[in-house]
Amino acid sequence: MSKLQILTKGIIKENPSFVLLLGMCPTLGTTTSAINGMGMGIATMFVLVMSNIVISLVKNLIPGKVRIPAYIVIIATLVTILQLVMEAFVPALYATLGVFIPLIVVNCIILGRAEAFASKNGVGDSALDGLGIGLGFTMSLTLLGAVREMLGAGSVFGWKFVDGDGILLFVLAPGAFIALGYLLVIFNKLTSKIR
Repeated sequence: MSKLQILTKGIIKENPSFVLLLGMCPTLGTTTSAINGMGMGIATMFVLVMSNIVISLVKNLIPGKVRIPAYIVIIATLVTILQLVMEAFVPALYATLGVFIPLIVVNCIILGRAEAFASKNGVGDSALDGLGIGLGFTMSLTLLGAVREMLGAGSVFGWKFVDGDGILLFVLAPGAFIALGYLLVIFNKLTSKIR
């Protein structure tokens, strides 16, 4: 598999939210706005890339019986670093995303990529895999957040383009399910020939 294929498969063929349906908790919980979706996606992408790199480097040093716990310790360390950096430099986003940042530790996307790819491949390919999956996740969260914000508040990235209130349903939890369902259909219809 070429470097470009490793990078792009996470965006279309193995998109975590729209194809694999992984990471639904942050996908539905943090996407009340485009900026929140993008922030969560970038935070997850950082942990994905870094955990793939570290796990790829130490994969031969970890005994098979403690492989998964070791991966979780590595991921938890990276999430703790991420939390401290976000709290220091983007406190408003950190406060908005709240409990979802620590939950990155148990996000099945990250542990799944560690087990399926980083533990079997070199550092460069593992970094590209993490970046591709992270870009796909960020794209899907940002898109879902933009749709919900547009329909629910009449704005995108805080830029108001409709006077008055939007449709309250899309700001609430049921709106996340509805918007995600329609985006799943559209994404899979548009990419069915590519995959």
